[in-house]
Amino acid sequence: MKKNIIKILILSGEPAGIGLDLCIKLAYKKFPAAITILANHNAILDRARLYNKKIKILKKPVLHKGIGELHIIDVPLKQKVFPGKLEKLNSLAQLGAIDFAVTECMQKKYDALVTLPVNKKILSSQNKKFTGHTEYISTLCGTKNKEVMLLAHKNFKVALVTTHITLQDVPKSITKRKLEQTIRTLNGDLKNIFQIKNPRITITGLNPHAGEDGEFGIEEIKIITPIIKKLSKEGLNLIGPIPADTAFTKKYIKNTDSFLAMYHDQGLAPFKALAFNNGVNTTLGLPIIRTSVDHGTALDLVGSKKINGFSLYESISLAIKLAKNKKK
Repeated sequence: MKKNIIKILILSGEPAGIGLDLCIKLAYKKFPAAITILANHNAILDRARLYNKKIKILKKPVLHKGIGELHIIDVPLKQKVFPGKLEKLNSLAQLGAIDFAVTECMQKKYDALVTLPVNKKILSSQNKKFTGHTEYISTLCGTKNKEVMLLAHKNFKVALVTTHITLQDVPKSITKRKLEQTIRTLNGDLKNIFQIKNPRITITGLNPHAGEDGEFGIEEIKIITPIIKKLSKEGLNLIGPIPADTAFTKKYIKNTDSFLAMYHDQGLAPFKALAFNNGVNTTLGLPIIRTSVDHGTALDLVGSKKINGFSLYESISLAIKLAKNKKK
């Protein structure tokens, strides 16, 4: 295999979910990269039979030709996988797979990591909550609490200040330090790995009507506006804070390289309304390239004809693009 070929590592995600179904579809989709998948051999072959597809498992990675071949590193499982039915021991095996994948990418054995969805609830315990790939991978990379979630579709991008926390915890989590760090990371990665020379970042307010001069909250006055002014003086191209209910309109989308929303649903609801199943979730602020699909495990769709691979294909395409940019 040529040295300049991009090497992608894919985590197949929850074994009972649609991750394996998507891998079957991927086997017949061509990409200009060498692709390796972390999955249980028997489970993926069983899933292929549901679709009357033959999959040839390769012993070593090669350029992904889309002819029904997959290079798969076997992930041992304790129990047989039943499509659409969660089994805790099988689900927990995915944590070891994530650990392995991140280590491989940190050691530069792969150029990018693509993750398929896991079930957060079954991976959580009373003592330790699994809040998602984003936070877990960031911790493994040594960048805990410095990661930034970004959803992307073509020229439409939405980043978040806070991610998987309860709504009541959002206001106290948006500090000047947190906001400044998030904006700097977003601006830096838009320039460095997305190669946008002078990123235009549109920032939403936290409160209705962006607080309306303190009428509906003071976070805009005390925290958000001062940080925007500070960083704008340094040369960052920032707009805001603007009301979130009018932010994601054609006018702003056309003149924005990335939005920055204050909390999860404030940013992801409009993004998914406009780009669901075509979007890519990528994590900024990491030493590795990581992208992911914009949907969940969809246990109810496993084995059906309703599954499409668009988000996975977009995730792989973006991973290849960002990996190439990083090599320049």
